[in-house]
Amino acid sequence: MEVRLPTVHGEFLAIGYLDRGRMREQVALVHGDLPEAGVLTRVHSECLTGDAFGSLHCECGDQLSSALEAIAAEGAGVLVYVQGHEGRGIGLLAKLKAMRLQAEGLDTVEANLALGLPVDARDYRVAAEILHDLGVRSVRLLSNNPGKRDALRHHGVKICEQVPLLTPPHAENLRYLRTKRERLQHVLPHLDGLSG
Repeated sequence: MEVRLPTVHGEFLAIGYLDRGRMREQVALVHGDLPEAGVLTRVHSECLTGDAFGSLHCECGDQLSSALEAIAAEGAGVLVYVQGHEGRGIGLLAKLKAMRLQAEGLDTVEANLALGLPVDARDYRVAAEILHDLGVRSVRLLSNNPGKRDALRHHGVKICEQVPLLTPPHAENLRYLRTKRERLQHVLPHLDGLSG
């Protein structure tokens, strides 16, 4: 199933998929004619609070917009929006519980562990399968997360470059971003020298 999707960032082709293993609907947004290799690609984890509601707790909504803008500016690329990745795979209700624990002083890693949940439960198999189905042979991955890069490689995605996707930090998400850098090894050089 595919349909033209005009957006504020440019025109995309929305291609729907059904992950039969988990019975989850997935979507890829394709812009332009994809090159044979080095496709600018974002694999974006579902984040209702950030993507739809504009939460300042995380940078997800900003990253989604920035990725779509970058792909449109490039003239061609893919964004795979992965359902089932809410809260790094723990689900919406568990994420809200973890956010409450963060408000009480725990960081995002400690909050998940305090709930008896994994720090990151995401599976990138379906994202890799979608990229393969689209004929993407290699990607320039828009991501700051080396774990995502390694997981996609594990599922057969050839990554020729990891492209930073840095969004301006602010008071509400600075602690969250620092935790991602210090505890999850995200590459976030723009945090250097920031106070708060």
